[in-house]
Amino acid sequence: MSKILIRGAKVLGGEPQDVLIDGGTIARVGSGLSAEGAEVVEAEGKVLLPGLVDLHTHLREPGREDSETVLTGTRAAASGGYTTVFAMANTFPVADTAGVVEQVWRLGKEHGYCDVQPIGAVTVGLEGRKLAELGAMHESAAGVTVFSDDGKCVHDAVIMRRALEYVKAFGGVVAQHAQEPRLTEGAEMNEGIVSAELGLGGWPAVAEESIIARDVLLADHVGSRVHICHLSTAGSVEIVRWAKSRGIAVTAEVTPHHLLLTDELVRTYNPVYKVNPPLRTERDVMALREALADGTIDIVATDHAPHPHEDKDCEWAAAAMGMVGLETALSVVQETMVDTGLLDWAGVADRMSVKPAQIGRATGHGRPVSAGEPANLTLVDTAYRGLVEPAGFASRSRNTPYEGRELPGRVTHTWLRGKATLVDGKLT
Repeated sequence: MSKILIRGAKVLGGEPQDVLIDGGTIARVGSGLSAEGAEVVEAEGKVLLPGLVDLHTHLREPGREDSETVLTGTRAAASGGYTTVFAMANTFPVADTAGVVEQVWRLGKEHGYCDVQPIGAVTVGLEGRKLAELGAMHESAAGVTVFSDDGKCVHDAVIMRRALEYVKAFGGVVAQHAQEPRLTEGAEMNEGIVSAELGLGGWPAVAEESIIARDVLLADHVGSRVHICHLSTAGSVEIVRWAKSRGIAVTAEVTPHHLLLTDELVRTYNPVYKVNPPLRTERDVMALREALADGTIDIVATDHAPHPHEDKDCEWAAAAMGMVGLETALSVVQETMVDTGLLDWAGVADRMSVKPAQIGRATGHGRPVSAGEPANLTLVDTAYRGLVEPAGFASRSRNTPYEGRELPGRVTHTWLRGKATLVDGKLT
């Protein structure tokens, strides 16, 4: 692997520096570094970040390769600046055994444009009745540390308690999709003024908040770690803030779309805005941004949820829930958090690389941009502004809510252990 000199990049948004990559490692960081024998990447004005880490990605393989595959999903990830993704368990078959998680892990090794870490199901078949093979999945070649029934809630308190007790033994974490099922029967969008005016079934905030409240108390009782997926309401923020003030081991994520979009968009009846949890109110959006800025919410996770055209291009009630997000996440975070002054680029690196790597125990990722560290890096042209054109996505699916919308920032280069996966905005 040849040497690469990234010249004049603003590391974490700071002063321009040169970064020399030798093999899979960062060899030196400084000013005026020698370019002898190195491929030079001119990075003046661009921001260099540690490779992004997504704790919440749906790669769909095995079983729904019409939506996404490990190959297409990781190509989308590299396009968005990601060097590792955690693949959710709601595949067909469900990733609830050592065999299935090893299959996903090996597909990542063979075809991945980034590292793929499988997430194991908490319960068999995501049915919420019996614990899956948590220990076997952890001890497998995939080394699973994160477990989730995402797409469904672990609604039984006894099952949730047992899962928290089980993963505590090896330092794992249960990532909860907080949705009380009885409170969301027939729900199609956020419960509020807009749902009342449109006559659509309302999805109350308390359906999320009640599960979060229960689970942080269970985590405290057990002394285990719980992670809250796609937190979406102002009330949920306050519960997590209270739990952290008590020293409870809870972490939480927010999606880019919940930082930007509101339920007012549902007035268009465009199914591209149908997502779980639903788009909430402007008040919720502002609370989420503030919580991400102050650290109450730990990370940004995409909840990249690809669907084929026929599953989204239909009437609202029949449409699948979910949005693709890997290729637009960093741009949305720049729009909502950096350009508003709520976070600097060091803060973005913390929320989109360092902390998700820590929560998921992703070895070699989320590391400082300094000598001796793995060369997992992302270079961003933060001055760029352009229209989102899903026809150019690397993902197999096109269900983005940002089509035709102007967003800032563009990932120009991504390196995975020193190997370029994206160069000048093009996959290698």
